[in-house]
Amino acid sequence: MKLRVLGAVCAALALTLVGCSEKAKSSDAGDEGKGGVKTGRGVTDTVITLGALTDMTGVYASLGKSVTQAQQLWVKQTNAAGGICDRKVELTVRDHGYDPQKAVAGYTELEPKVLGFVQFIGSPFVAAVEQRIDGKDKGLVLPQAWSANLLGSPYVRVIGATYDVETINAIDYLLAEKRIAKGDRIGHVYFEGDYGENALAGSKYAAQQGGLTVVEQKIKPTDNDMTAQVAALKQAGVKAVVVSAGPRQAASLVGVAAATGFKVPVIGNNSAYAPQLLKTQAGPALMKDYYVAASTLPIGDPGAGPAKLAKEYAAAYPEDGLDNGVIAGYTAADLYGEALKKACAAKDLTREGVDKALLTITDFGSDFGMSHDFSDPAAPSTRQSVIMKPDDKVPGGLKVVRPAEVASAAKSYTLK
Repeated sequence: MKLRVLGAVCAALALTLVGCSEKAKSSDAGDEGKGGVKTGRGVTDTVITLGALTDMTGVYASLGKSVTQAQQLWVKQTNAAGGICDRKVELTVRDHGYDPQKAVAGYTELEPKVLGFVQFIGSPFVAAVEQRIDGKDKGLVLPQAWSANLLGSPYVRVIGATYDVETINAIDYLLAEKRIAKGDRIGHVYFEGDYGENALAGSKYAAQQGGLTVVEQKIKPTDNDMTAQVAALKQAGVKAVVVSAGPRQAASLVGVAAATGFKVPVIGNNSAYAPQLLKTQAGPALMKDYYVAASTLPIGDPGAGPAKLAKEYAAAYPEDGLDNGVIAGYTAADLYGEALKKACAAKDLTREGVDKALLTITDFGSDFGMSHDFSDPAAPSTRQSVIMKPDDKVPGGLKVVRPAEVASAAKSYTLK
């Protein structure tokens, strides 16, 4: 059964549902447009409009900015090359600041105006509108969120390993490197809600398979000081810590642990790091024994895909640094673009046509570390994870310490 979202999110959903316009309730049956291509909401003979619901002022501000700018770069490049289906692409952005009311209100505002969403940060917020998406809206949404609770929808499609699978791969790395062993206790600091609790499901499964014990520490996104959590985990005698939270919480945890002599490896999910952290007091500790799992190569990797994108992004935004949000945002936009091209070839740029087109994409993104398969809405696009380590000498602040792999436990794991 899916986890319940926070009461505030539900309340926000109830409020915004009341305000839905008649336009939002209209069908998307499709009309024949230029070139004999069927079109619906968000598509005219000249423009394809996509939406982005991001966080530029909240807990994921650094991620939201780089994801959005990377997608704006993709739009600029795509239009310079002639657009898609003889139409220009436009991106309409709303910053929800990781606020549930703003996130759901932003979706309600943009949904009637766009074909779909190339970005939606915050799995609790996506979950809050998922019933609407599946029921009547049916616009393709590519969330910057990896909760397994989002699987199963033909319209909300997760790019990469879900948090539970990613966490299993992260713990497998610690076991393979002999940083932990059977019989050990491991700590898990996690956000309440979809993200953290889905990651916790993964750590519990990995612990069961590896003979480990998980010591839990649940926190809120507003909790920035991890002193109490470090003290509790130190008292419990854990040999390693998994952190499923934001960059600030990860930096605090690692920094406090170092300051108190608590010397254990810490590994985080893909959204638990930002290179800006390396310039804080926690920087040296992060570079010493902190690791990050993700479903893409880091932006500073010497591979052709990351190197090309890093150069293009730096040229477009010379005053901004590089981080993994750049690859995450760009690949999501590029994936949406591939679906649009296939839908155009089938002469159906309605929401239904784009959804069907995505199902035909089975080998995407290999230039950025691994191949993704979108043919099954009930499965993540991959179960592989890359393991990375902070390094201030590398653009983007991360280097690969283990290439894309899927742990044997992750292969046998049944998605909830």
